Amino acid sequence: MGKFWALVFLLVPVLGVACFVFAPVYQHWLPIDVSQEGHTIDHLFYFILWLTGVVFVGTEIALFWFMLRYDGAANRKVNYTHGSHSLEIIWTIIPAATLLFIAIYQMNAWADSKIRNPAAGPDGILGTADDMPPTVEVTARQFEWRLRYPGKNGILGDQDDVHVVNDLRLPVQEEILVDLKSADVLHSFFLPNLRVKQDAVPGMKIPVWFRATEKGSFDIVCAELCGWGHYKMKGRVTFVSRGEFDEWLDEKYREQTATVDSQVAQGDVE
Repeated sequence: MGKFWALVFLLVPVLGVACFVFAPVYQHWLPIDVSQEGHTIDHLFYFILWLTGVVFVGTEIALFWFMLRYDGAANRKVNYTHGSHSLEIIWTIIPAATLLFIAIYQMNAWADSKIRNPAAGPDGILGTADDMPPTVEVTARQFEWRLRYPGKNGILGDQDDVHVVNDLRLPVQEEILVDLKSADVLHSFFLPNLRVKQDAVPGMKIPVWFRATEKGSFDIVCAELCGWGHYKMKGRVTFVSRGEFDEWLDEKYREQTATVDSQVAQGDVE
C-alpha cells in the first residue's frame, strides 16, 4: 500500500504539469491579449508560474521518494529527532528571500500599469486631470456598469453627457483614461483581454488607463463578490476606429437628446 500511495502522489505533479502543457492547445488558458502593456503582465505571470511550478514539482518528487524509500512494510525502524535549528533557519530564509525577489522583480510591471499615468506631466508619474481629460466615466453599481461620456462640449460631468449602460465603446490604438467609481459597494473593474483589473471603491475616483491594439468586442466582468447578482454583472467593451467611435457617440447623443426633447414635450421633465 505504501508504494501505491507513493505512485498516487507522483501523479499529482505529472497530471498538474500535463494540464498546464495541454491547456493552451485546447484554448483553456489566458484570453487573447489586445493591450499595449499586456505582455508585461503575462511575462510576470509566467515567471511566477515557472518559479512556483519548479518548487511544486521538486516538493512532490521528494514526497514520492520518501514514501517509496521509507515504506512501513519494508522498514519499520523509526528514528526520532528534535529538529535542526540551522535547517529551520534555512527553510525560513529561502522562501522569504524568494518573496522579496518577486516583490522587487514586479516593480516595473506595477509601474507600467499603475504609476505611469498617461495624464501625467513630463515626469511620467504626477499629473492633473487637465493634462488628459478622461475618455469615459465608469460607475459600478449593483449589478451593472454605468458609462458616461463627455458630450458635444467635451466636458465630463454636466447635462451634455452621454449615458450608456454595459456597452463600452472606445477607439483603438489610443490612450484611454477611465474615471472609475462605485455607486454602492466594492466592485472590481476587470478587462481580461487588456490585463486590467482595478477595484472600484465607494467614495473614490480611481484613474485606470490602457491602450488597445486590436479591434474587437471583449468582456467586462466584476471580479469582486458584490451581492446576490454578482454573477450577472457583465458588460462588453468594443474597440473601433476613431471615426467609428465618433459616429457611434454622435448617434447616442442624438438618441438621448431626442428622448429628452420628447419627455419635455410631454411634460415629464422640465
